[in-house]
Amino acid sequence: MTPQTIPQPSNSGDRGERRVDLDWVRIGAFGLLILYHVGMLYVPWGFHIKSVHVVANLEPLMLMVNPWRLALLFFVSGVATRFMVRKYPPGALLRSRSARLLIPLIFGMFVIVPPQAYDQIVESLGYPSGFLDFYLRHYLVFGSQFCPSPCILLPTWNHLWFVAYLWIYTVALGVVLVALPRVVDAIEPWLVRFLSGAALLIAPSLVFAVCRLVLLPNFPSTHALFGDWYNHAVYATVFLIGFVLARATSFWDAVERQRWVALLLAAAFFLTFLSVRSASIAGAALPLWVRLCAGTAYGLYQWFCIVAVLGFAKRWIKSDSPARRYLTDAIFTYYIVHQTAIIMIAHGLRGLDLPVELEAAIVISGTTAACVLTYEIVRRIGLLRPLFGLRRAPAASTLPARVQSQPVQ
Repeated sequence: MTPQTIPQPSNSGDRGERRVDLDWVRIGAFGLLILYHVGMLYVPWGFHIKSVHVVANLEPLMLMVNPWRLALLFFVSGVATRFMVRKYPPGALLRSRSARLLIPLIFGMFVIVPPQAYDQIVESLGYPSGFLDFYLRHYLVFGSQFCPSPCILLPTWNHLWFVAYLWIYTVALGVVLVALPRVVDAIEPWLVRFLSGAALLIAPSLVFAVCRLVLLPNFPSTHALFGDWYNHAVYATVFLIGFVLARATSFWDAVERQRWVALLLAAAFFLTFLSVRSASIAGAALPLWVRLCAGTAYGLYQWFCIVAVLGFAKRWIKSDSPARRYLTDAIFTYYIVHQTAIIMIAHGLRGLDLPVELEAAIVISGTTAACVLTYEIVRRIGLLRPLFGLRRAPAASTLPARVQSQPVQ
């Protein structure tokens, strides 16, 4: 999850160019994730804590981004990993990625995340003692606590599950590369030809649809690593697609070329899914074929959105900027901190009877301030930087662009 940039993908070798479009895709996806978690306070879905306000009109917007926001991050991470493989042998890659992912994950689980669990227990059960009592008596037990409602396995990684999954996928890929060092060279030409035409929109979307219909009913999303087979099928697939096709110019040209088709198809399938979901909520008895159509529409929508985002980014984002350079480093720190800030601020506002607009504005502005302040402190202290996924020493700004260029996380 290291903040970096991607050289221009090419079948003929590295041309030393920066893929600022993928940097911005990564920044935008993490930014969207932060806003999404604010929205979780206000929709009727389960979350660690809830606002007293329910904003029903927010649900369609949340449903619009939910299917693809994290899959997009795993795709970009797969691209990044491919370029790191070109720079490091598999053993060095695994050591580097373990340091850059496991250190923030462990630190986050034991320092950043605990206030989330504490506020959840306070609001759910009225926990009478303070945070230190909760941390020492309950958080460090390495087992289930407060069952049956809520039943929490402590310590927990909460929103940091993404880091854990990314590390697992990277390690598994590294093992494959050690055992079969030529496997990517064998697969890449075939997959490039296959996904550079009409199959670009058809094949991956059908895989997602099958996963939705077959795996999700038996393995609902948990983010608990073990048994989370639906999520693994989706996220590992997009991670591997990004990894194998990272350098394929014809693939990226096809993504750019089909961006409008992907966007229009995404809109059509999203409306289909939304219509069926609305009928289901209204209590209508839906025949099996309608529910199958809804699951298929959801799966197709996932991949079409990813192609549309990547295609428009490649088309529109060509030039670098100071904002990109700053946020590329900062956004992972923002990600680590944001959910704890959201939950602590929302918990602190509970009981004040604020209008929903004011409450949401305070949560968003307070979370933004907490993220920015944390990054500004952390980036100046060498010992803290690895805890938040940053290099121990910042890259020298005087280095030539090609020397500084590395793949995004």
